[in-house]
Amino acid sequence: MSEHVYKMIELTGSSTQSSDDAVRVALTKAAKTLRNMHWFEVLETRGHIEEGKVLHWQVTLKVGLRLED
Repeated sequence: MSEHVYKMIELTGSSTQSSDDAVRVALTKAAKTLRNMHWFEVLETRGHIEEGKVLHWQVTLKVGLRLED
């Protein structure tokens, strides 16, 4: 069995649709330039409110990247 080492980074994604979509936005964008993303953890969820309605969601993630051998 191979032993793995991970680097952790933080990303923040936003969406007008939902907090789940904000996660997808962050990971999709990061996948364009990062390799070996293996897991994520939601650290914070925030939103912008205007006139009593949520205008957009913002989610901060911790992402684990497996380092290459």
